[in-house]
Amino acid sequence: MKTDAFALRHIGPRETDLQHMLQTIGVESIEQLVYETLPDDIRLKAPLNLDPAMTEYEFANHIQELGKKNKVFKSYIGLGYHPTIVPAPIQRNIFENPGWYTAYTPYQAEIAQGRLEAILNFQTTVIELTGMEIANASLLDEGTAAAEAMALLFDVRTRDQKKNNTNKFFVSEEILPQTLSVLQTRSTPIGIELVVGNHETFDFSNEFFGAILQYPGKYGQVNDYSAFVAKAKENEIKVAFAADILSLAALTSPGEMGAAVVVGTSQRFGVPMGYGGPHAAFFATKDEYKRSMPGRIIGVSIDVNGNRALRMALGTREQHIKREKATSNICTAQVLLAVMAGMYAVYHGPKGLQYIANKVHASAVTTAEALNKLGVFQTNTAFFDTILVKADAQKVKAAAEKNEVNFFYVDADTISISLNETTSIADINQIIAIFAEALGKETFTVSELATSSQLPASLERTSSFLTHDVFNNHHSESQIMRYIKKLERKDLSLNHSMISLGSCTMKLNAASEMLPLSMPNWNSIHPFAPVEQAEGYITMLKKLEEQLNVITGFAGTTLQPNSGAQGEYAGLMAIRAYHLSRNEGHRNVCLIPSSAHGTNPASAAMAGMKIIVTKTTPEGNIDVEDLREKAIEHKDDLSCLMVTYPSTHGVFESSIIEITKLIHENGGLVYMDGANMNAQVGLTNPATIGADVCHLNLHKTFAIPHGGGGPGVGPICVNEKLVPFLPTNPILKVGGEQAITAISSAPYGSALVCLISYGYITMMGAEGLKSATEHAILNANYMKSRFEGHYPILYTGECGRAAHEMILDCRSFKEKGIEVGDIAKRLMDYGFHAPTVSFPVAGTLMIEPTESEDLAELDRFCDALISIRKEIEAATADDKNNVLKNAPHTLAMLTTDSWDFPYTREKAAYPLDYIAENKFWPSVRRVDDAYGDRNLICSCAPIEAYMEN
Repeated sequence: MKTDAFALRHIGPRETDLQHMLQTIGVESIEQLVYETLPDDIRLKAPLNLDPAMTEYEFANHIQELGKKNKVFKSYIGLGYHPTIVPAPIQRNIFENPGWYTAYTPYQAEIAQGRLEAILNFQTTVIELTGMEIANASLLDEGTAAAEAMALLFDVRTRDQKKNNTNKFFVSEEILPQTLSVLQTRSTPIGIELVVGNHETFDFSNEFFGAILQYPGKYGQVNDYSAFVAKAKENEIKVAFAADILSLAALTSPGEMGAAVVVGTSQRFGVPMGYGGPHAAFFATKDEYKRSMPGRIIGVSIDVNGNRALRMALGTREQHIKREKATSNICTAQVLLAVMAGMYAVYHGPKGLQYIANKVHASAVTTAEALNKLGVFQTNTAFFDTILVKADAQKVKAAAEKNEVNFFYVDADTISISLNETTSIADINQIIAIFAEALGKETFTVSELATSSQLPASLERTSSFLTHDVFNNHHSESQIMRYIKKLERKDLSLNHSMISLGSCTMKLNAASEMLPLSMPNWNSIHPFAPVEQAEGYITMLKKLEEQLNVITGFAGTTLQPNSGAQGEYAGLMAIRAYHLSRNEGHRNVCLIPSSAHGTNPASAAMAGMKIIVTKTTPEGNIDVEDLREKAIEHKDDLSCLMVTYPSTHGVFESSIIEITKLIHENGGLVYMDGANMNAQVGLTNPATIGADVCHLNLHKTFAIPHGGGGPGVGPICVNEKLVPFLPTNPILKVGGEQAITAISSAPYGSALVCLISYGYITMMGAEGLKSATEHAILNANYMKSRFEGHYPILYTGECGRAAHEMILDCRSFKEKGIEVGDIAKRLMDYGFHAPTVSFPVAGTLMIEPTESEDLAELDRFCDALISIRKEIEAATADDKNNVLKNAPHTLAMLTTDSWDFPYTREKAAYPLDYIAENKFWPSVRRVDDAYGDRNLICSCAPIEAYMEN
C-alpha cells in the first residue's frame, strides 16, 4: 500500500474490492467497462501532459514555499476590499470545519436546518442594516450583484416604460470601477444603455428607468442622496444603492432614503480578502419585487406538526426554472461566506458592529487630521473610512512600498486611503511617517484616536438594528462555539455520509487541499495589490490555467467567473465577441437541446441570444436530424450550440462528433457545459469532441467544496480562436488582446479557493485524474447493477452502461400513492441526503456516487434504496399514513409517550441495522412549502407573528 500516494486516499474503492465490483457489473476489467461506456472515437490517444503527482507532504511544503512569494503589505487600497479580523471561533468552527464546508445546497430542508438558520441570520443582518424589506441568501460579488439590481429594475419597469422601450440606466461616476465594468458587460446584450455621470447634475429625464449610486463613493465621499431619490421617484426612476455594509452601522440606511434595491459585499464582516474572493455579496429590495429577485431566499415556515421550520422560499421563482424567460441565470449563492458574515454579526451584535464602525471612522478622521498638519490636504467633504488626499503619488508610492504599505493612487497627485478594522494607532503613525518622508518633512506621532466625526449630522444613523435575541446572546467564545455546534448538528454533510447528487459531483474535499486557505500569505492579499506582490498567486493561477488547458485540450483559460452559471455566460459572451470581430454580429441564434439544464437558456437569454430548442429522442439523446434541420434553417444567423457531455441523462452520446461538425459547417461554435466533466478527465476532453469553449465547475469536478450552496468557481477554457476575447478587469489587466469587459469584480474571481483545485490536480497527477474518472464510472455502474430489478434505469448508453451518473425512474410508484419526494424524505431516516430529485426528468432520482466513495458506503446507500423499494411495494394508494408519507421521523416523534402510526418506532427510525451505529436525526418533520410561500418571511422574526388566524 503506497501510503504517500494522494490518489489512494482520494479514491474510495480498494484494490481488493475491484473484482467483486467488476463481477457485479459483468465486465472483466475497468478498461472493458470504459470501452463499453465511451465511444472509441473520442478516447484520448495519450496520457495528460501534467507534472508528476506530488505527495501530500510534498504539496504542503510546495504551497508554503510558493506562498512566501506573496508579499503581505498593509492594505489601504479599498475599492470594496478591506483587511478584516476573522474571529478565531468562526475560522476554526466554520471556515475550517467540514461539517460546514462539505454540505450541499439546502434543497432537503429537514436535514439543513442549521445552515438555513445561519443564512437567515445573514439575511436579517442585511435587511436591518440596509433598511430594506427582503434580502436573498447572497450573490457572487458586489459587481455582479449590482448588475442583478440593474436587471431587476429593468424587469419591473412601469407598463408605459416597457411600451416606450425606456432603456437608459444612470450610473454614478462614484461607482467602483470593477462594478462599472461588470455593468457594461451585462447591459449591452439585453439592450440597456448605460449613462455614467455626476448625480448632482443628472436631469431625471423620462428616458431613464433606473439609477445606481455608490454609498460611500469609490474614494470615500459620503453623500446625502435623499433629494436625488425623491426627485427620481417623482419621475418613476427607481434607484439602487451599492453600499458598504460596515458603514451602515454608522450611516442612515439606503432604505430610509427610499432605495429600491441595495447591494454590496459582506467581505469585511470577517471574510479574508483572498486576492478577490470568494465573498458573499448581499442583495436587498422591496417586498413588491420579490418575484423578480435573483438568487435564493431562505424563508420561515412550519413542519407538519406546526413547529417552526426553515426552507428555501419561492422555489418556483428560481431563475433557471424560467429558462429563456429568466432575467438572471443565478442558481447558486456564496453560502459558506454568508454564514461566516452572518455569524460575525451574531458574535459582535449591534453594539459590537457600531464599535467597530466608529473605530474605523475614528482611524480615518485621525489620519486625515494628521496629514492635514503635514500640509497634505483631505478633499472629501464627508467620509466614513476612506480619505482622498493631494500629494505627489510617485514619491508617496516609493516611500509606502519601502515600508510595505499600499495606498490607491488615483492619479499623479491624488491618493485614496481606506482605513479598516485592523488599523491600529501604530499603523496610523506609520502612514504619517510615509507622507513625511515623501514630503521631506519631519514626522510626528499621535497617541489616541480622534473623537470628532466627519459624518454629516443628517446621515448619522438613529434607527436601531439587530434587536433579535440571536444577535445579543452569543458574544462570549463559549456561547458562539456552542451556537455554531448546535447548528452544525442539524445539518447532514459529507462528514456523515455520501451525498449522491447527480449533476453535482459531491466528491471528497481533502484536508490537504483546504489547509492553505487559512495561511495569511494566501488569504490576506488585496486583489488590486501590485502584481509583483502577488508572485505566488500569479504563479499558482497561471499553473492552474495551464493544467486546465491540458485537461480540456484547449488553448486558454480565464478563472474569473465565480460560478458555473457565470461561466456559461462568460463562454457565450466570448462567442458573441468572436462573431462581432468577424462582422457577423447578426449571428445570435443559440440551439439548446430540450434536456439541457435551465441555466443554459437563462444564460443565453442574458447574452442577448435567440433560443431555439431542439428535440431529444425517446432514448434521451439529442435528435440529430432535428438538430440538423434547425442548424441548416438558421445557418445565416447561427451563433452556437450549447451541449452537455456526457448528457444530462448520464450517457456518452456516440453522435457527438457528428453534432459538433454539423454546427461548425453552418457557421456556429460549440459551447460544452462542463457539469459532467467528472466523467471526462483523462479519458476524453471538450477539444476532442469538437467543442470551442467549455466551462468547468471547479466546485464539482475539481474538488472545491459546495459549502452549503457556494463558493463555486466556473472558469471557461477556450480554443485559439476565442483566446483573444477572454475577459479583463479595469484595474488589473488580464484576459485577451480583444478582451470583453469584466464578468465578475476581481481579476481572477474567487482566487483563494483556486488553491484547492490546484492542489487536487497537482497531487493527483495525470494517472490519478484518469483513475478518478474510471472509478467514478465504476462506482456508478456498480450501483446501477445493484439497482437493476428494483428500479427502472431511465437511460443508458449503447452497451447498456451509465456514465458517472444514472436516473432511476420512480414515476410508476404513483400507483402506490408514492411520489419521488417521499423517497427523498425517507432516505433521511436511513442517514442519507437524497439524490437529485426530478431533474432532468420529473418523477426521477439522478444518482452520482463520485470516485471518492468506498464500496461499503456504496452498499449502504444501495441497501437503503432497495429497502425503500420494498416499503413502496407494501404501500397502497389510499393509505396516507405509511412510513414513506410520514418521513422523515424525528427524535421528538420517537420519544413521545404516544405512537399513533401503523408501524413500529424501530421501523421508522432504524429500518436497517447499520443505522443505529451512527444515527442522524432530522431536526424537523416534513416542511410545509406552501405555507411558507403564503406567509413569506425572510428574517429572524418569531414564527408566532406570522401564524394564520
